[in-house]
Amino acid sequence: MPLPPLVEPAAALTVDEVRRYSRHLIIPDVAMDGQKRLKNARVLAVGAGGLGSPTLMYLAAAGVGTLGVVDFDVVDESNLQRQVIHGQSDIGRPKAVSARDSIKEINPLVDVRLHEERLDSSNVMEIFAQYDLIVDGTDNFATRYLVNDACVLLGKPYVWGSIYRFDGQASVFWANAPGGTAPCYRCLYPEPPPPGMVPSCAEGGVLGVLCASIGAIQTTEAIKLLTGIGEPLVGRLMIYDALEMTYRTVQVRKDPECPLCGKNPTITELIDYDAFCGTVSDEAVEAATGSTITAPELAQMLDRGDDLLLVDVREPAEYEIVRIPGGVLIPKGDLPARLSELPQDKPVVLYCKTGVRSAEALAVLKGAGFSSAKHVQGGVTAWATQVDRALPTY
Repeated sequence: MPLPPLVEPAAALTVDEVRRYSRHLIIPDVAMDGQKRLKNARVLAVGAGGLGSPTLMYLAAAGVGTLGVVDFDVVDESNLQRQVIHGQSDIGRPKAVSARDSIKEINPLVDVRLHEERLDSSNVMEIFAQYDLIVDGTDNFATRYLVNDACVLLGKPYVWGSIYRFDGQASVFWANAPGGTAPCYRCLYPEPPPPGMVPSCAEGGVLGVLCASIGAIQTTEAIKLLTGIGEPLVGRLMIYDALEMTYRTVQVRKDPECPLCGKNPTITELIDYDAFCGTVSDEAVEAATGSTITAPELAQMLDRGDDLLLVDVREPAEYEIVRIPGGVLIPKGDLPARLSELPQDKPVVLYCKTGVRSAEALAVLKGAGFSSAKHVQGGVTAWATQVDRALPTY
């Protein structure tokens, strides 16, 4: 349903602004009033990565007067495949600073505010309070629940997007929207998935241009909310399949029993989101305790000729990129069905990309009686940075 404009219009546009935004001004639905609202708007982008890049660039081009950027990371070469707000010369620079420079090049009239810190329960309320609308481009569940909960407690609209390989999703969560029927993120996802169940983009990959598709939808939704035009994705989830080139939407209803935005909320303040979502399961933590070795320790074992079986639990495509010499590929998902291939008379050492999946796989082996099994802390990434620096990382 249409919603009233989120912000009041600015007093006026300058001559330079009229020239710059003329293609907006001649659209009847936007016109002078809508552009003045954009000028007066304050939008915060959580993350200047794959989704944050197109979102920030197009919000800047559209004339949003104040853009905030929350990001504590630095630009890495692997980011450039999709994070188009950064360039080759930005490698090693803070993402927030790099994003600001690109925004200023696109539109010097935008006021850019940087928050070069990790977003958490101690700072999120103070940061969010400065903005009218929050656009989330993060790829981890702990931050998504944090952003959602802070937005509900502050009454802010939350423009959400998610990407993975060839699939994308987007929606607008605004439990405080006029009408009182709009859902929050918890209405759609009451609980996070079990640790290790859903790979991140760093583990599973993402088609670079998918970020542009979903980021553009997020930007469009932000503009619609700020100016009060069209029907935003409040109460609807948009699902995009790039391989099939299909878009579909499903209804998302407010859960009257939602612990955050329902009729009897039990969550009335921020919680520990890392503990709520977890990174690895309790079983993996227990299995890894006392059964974890470092990459240099593995190198010493291999140099000595220790009798062991090294198992790579990543996916075949990752195995083709880089591997530890001598490793046998058994993807984590196939491991339970292939336990008979593992020896009982010598140690089994597992590794993955960074150590998360191998810890989960280690729990499977321990539960099956492989008491001497171990896993490599930091995985093949640690091997490439600590043992054989000639190998690539990804």
